[in-house]
Amino acid sequence: MVQRRLPTERSNLDELKSLANAAGYTVVGSIEQVRNRDPTYQIGRGKINDLAEMVKATGADKVVFDNSLTTTQVYNLAKVTGIFVIDRFQLILEIFSRRASTYEAELQIHLATLRYELSGAKERVKLAKIEEQPGFGGLGKYEVDVYYETVKHQISSVKEKLEKKQQERLLHRVRRNELGFSSISLAGYTNAGKSSLFNLLTEEEVPVDDALFTTLSTTTRAVQFSKRKVLLTDTVGFIDRLPLKLVKAFHSTLEETIFSDVIILVVDLSEPDEAIKRKLACSLDTIQQIGATGIPVVTALNKIDLLEEGELEHKIEKLKELAPNPVPISAVNKTNVDLLKREITRFLEGFVEVSFSVKINDEVMSLVSQLFERAHVQSTEYEGEFVNVVFRAVPSFADRVKGHIEKLGGKFKLEKESG
Repeated sequence: MVQRRLPTERSNLDELKSLANAAGYTVVGSIEQVRNRDPTYQIGRGKINDLAEMVKATGADKVVFDNSLTTTQVYNLAKVTGIFVIDRFQLILEIFSRRASTYEAELQIHLATLRYELSGAKERVKLAKIEEQPGFGGLGKYEVDVYYETVKHQISSVKEKLEKKQQERLLHRVRRNELGFSSISLAGYTNAGKSSLFNLLTEEEVPVDDALFTTLSTTTRAVQFSKRKVLLTDTVGFIDRLPLKLVKAFHSTLEETIFSDVIILVVDLSEPDEAIKRKLACSLDTIQQIGATGIPVVTALNKIDLLEEGELEHKIEKLKELAPNPVPISAVNKTNVDLLKREITRFLEGFVEVSFSVKINDEVMSLVSQLFERAHVQSTEYEGEFVNVVFRAVPSFADRVKGHIEKLGGKFKLEKESG
């Protein structure tokens, strides 16, 4: 692992190691240099010799730079070290490729890879014609313009497939709105405990481990929040300096966050204060980047079970200006989960309580049956040929039921507004 940084920049080698582990690598050595960027190698000429010697001594298979590398720098570094050289962006792509569990996630990763290829395609082919190096093999047979156009064509093809998946997602979203469900999204820095909280709230099991980027595609389930059914969606984790190409590639997945009624922003409170602030700021920036500004955010300050006595108050005080609507929780120990639900419910669309009376027939009985799945039914009474129902739901869904009842010749009445 290698990082070249300025004196004012922090070391990222610990996070880079976590990323490397998540990609399946074993880290056998690291080099850090504080200096300005070298245009040829990224690091200085002296350090490049140290790197080559370390590669030889450790028998490393790959060099990973925390810095973004140009195509020429990758070529020059591969020539000196004799092995594959990648940067942080390519490492994250490798992790995503390993963890992709849906067709859509695979398409998104393929698109990000192709866009990365396109940015340096012409230079890569030119360098490969000079002399093949690790990572540049086989490209020498291409003409520059032919290879460039081939990659562009592949990008168009993948984008078309993704647009079809996006249309499917849109249809699902419209259908959910028709059913009157409120929508909640789980967001947060990778490995903050989103999937653990999702499992707790839904009483299901989505993959959970300590590696980064466990969740790459969205998972949506109906859950009960204060006597109402809502849809809860787990989304891909954020990470500091997530390349714009990856944000764009995962836009259709992150779009679920944009159309939420509330965002639960999960933060790992057990980390050092500076790390918490940095990751919280990164998460809020990403929410803004994807266009979700304006949606209410409830911050779930997770992993309080790992704190020492007295630490919680100190950390909450430090974050009071940064974390919107904070609620300290432990997803593992189920601490303050009801408090979190109550805080979220405050921001959901207010329910109305309504009643109707209509003559019984097959269509009416089907409607009543659906109400038990899509609303909170308060009471159902049968009087001779009529059924009397009182239920609570969001106003838009109540209006649709009103239309059905009036078509069937029944009476519909707004009882009261409710929280």
